[in-house]
Formats: sequence, structure tokens, C-alpha cells
Amino acid sequence: MSEQVDSNEKGNGKTPFFSLRDIHAYYGESYIVQGVSFDINEGEVLALLGRNGAGKTSTLRSIARTGDPEVRQGEIWLNGEPLHNMKSHDAAQRGLQLVPEDRRIIQGLTVEENLQLAQINPPIGWSFEQIYELFPRLGERRTQEGTTLSGGEQQMLAVARALARDVKLLLLDEPYEGLAPVIVQEIEKVISQIREIGITTIIVEQNAVAALKLADRAVILDTGHVVYDGSAKAVLNDEALRNEYLAI
Repeated sequence: MSEQVDSNEKGNGKTPFFSLRDIHAYYGESYIVQGVSFDINEGEVLALLGRNGAGKTSTLRSIARTGDPEVRQGEIWLNGEPLHNMKSHDAAQRGLQLVPEDRRIIQGLTVEENLQLAQINPPIGWSFEQIYELFPRLGERRTQEGTTLSGGEQQMLAVARALARDVKLLLLDEPYEGLAPVIVQEIEKVISQIREIGITTIIVEQNAVAALKLADRAVILDTGHVVYDGSAKAVLNDEALRNEYLAI
């Protein structure tokens, strides 16, 4: 196991903005997330990495309180509030927003109607003007049905819908999945802008190098356990570590 690095400097008296503590999660009797813990400081981007089946998406879904997988033990704290006993909609009210791999654009609704739906209940986040400034292509297609957009545009809409809420922690599950390289570059630019704004973000992404280039820190999972917690740049520079746990 690689030596773990705690970039949050435990013992410095600071409370992490987000904290995952000893999370254990199951699909039925399949034990998927096996005691995962890590912290994130406000404004950081964390890449949550590992091979297929390592438990990345399951950890993300555990944080989002989706109910699948079932979290049977552990604590989840965001901005001083405990999320571990909340349902997903209650966690969303506290500022946790998940952009799932399948995007879940609502059929029959236009781009703007998808965004309006996200703002039915407070707390409300970005205005449509702010969203269209970040995503000008969505502004051009605001009256187009969301499910008829290209894959990259649907991904932009899914991220925009999360920003339409008062997001404190943004969870991105495989944001580059199924996209052409040129579209991946566009999504990377968007995530870079979100980082510059200072939104705390967790990225689960099979394209580890792309995620690491955007991230401040990395957590690597292997068979449901944390095997590395430290600098994203250090992972980029450590070929042996990447070969051992990421096969890249």
C-alpha cells in the first residue's frame, strides 16, 4: 500500500469543509465501500480514482445519499452539517449536488425548463444569465428539448442544472464518458472555470490523467479501500503508483 499523505494537516485546528468518515456501503450483501475516509478543504478539487470496480461511483453515490448503495456505517459532514442520516433531497437542500454519469436530462423539457425545474424550491443558485455566460451554447439552445442535445451539450446542461441550485459540493460522475476528445476539452474548460470560481468539487473519472490535471488532490481506491490520499501532481509524477492502481 502506498504511503498516505494527509494534505489537510490534521491537528492544525481547522475543521474540513467536507469530511467522509469510515463509510461502509453495500449492494445487497455485496460489500463495496469498505471504510473509506477523506477530507476536502473549501474550494479544492479532488479526483477520486481507481480501476473499474474499485468503488469510486459507489462512494460518490454514498456521499449523495442516493440510497443505492446502502450506507450501513460512517459519517458524512458538509460545512459543519451531518448528512449521513439525510435523504438525498435533504442533502441537496444543504448544497450537495450530484451530476450522474447518465446525466438524467428530463425528456420533453427544453434546456431552460430543465434549469427552471432545478430552481422550483430554494435555495436557488446561479441565475440563468450567469449560467448562459458560462455555457453560451446552452443559451443558444435554451428553447431546444434537452434530450435532443449532443452528448457534450447534455453534459453541460447536467452541470448547469447543478449550478442552478445553491451548490456547496459538486459531485461529477464520469463527466467525460462517451464524449469525443474535442468535446472533452470543452468540458475540461468548464470544470477549470468552476474551479476558478472556487466551488468544492469531487470528480470521479476513468480518464485519470485528465482528472488529475484539473485536481488539487487525489484519492485512489482499490477494492473499496483508500490506498492513496495526497497531491494530484504527485500522482501524475509517480509512474509506479499509476501502474499499480490506475493501470495507466
